[in-house]
Amino acid sequence: MSEISSEVFYTKDHEWVSFEENIATVGVTDHAQTELGDITFVELPEDEMVVNVGDEVCTIESVKASSPVYAPVAGKIIEVNSELEDEPGAVNSDPYGAGWIFRIEMEEQPDKDELLQPEDYEDLLADL
Repeated sequence: MSEISSEVFYTKDHEWVSFEENIATVGVTDHAQTELGDITFVELPEDEMVVNVGDEVCTIESVKASSPVYAPVAGKIIEVNSELEDEPGAVNSDPYGAGWIFRIEMEEQPDKDELLQPEDYEDLLADL
């Protein structure tokens, strides 16, 4: 059973997002990293990149597959987790902590109704 953090929101594409004022931190879920297997490379997005909800922002590569990561909210990327350049396995070992991928500065608050609550994400996984 995949770990589901009660501290974050989720997308149907298996990203998680947490909010602190107008900053959103984004990563991939425990389920996503499990499905991908051992992460070998994270292609980080460019700083200052402006994104809309659903835009493909970067790619995660593993021994089994390559998977896009989508923006769960709109705004400008203000920080990337450069630690992943040397330690991409942090996405596997700590997907909700050290494995975060990028941060977005939002111009306006997102419609959190468009995101999944932890229990909704759990239901989504149960249907897979």
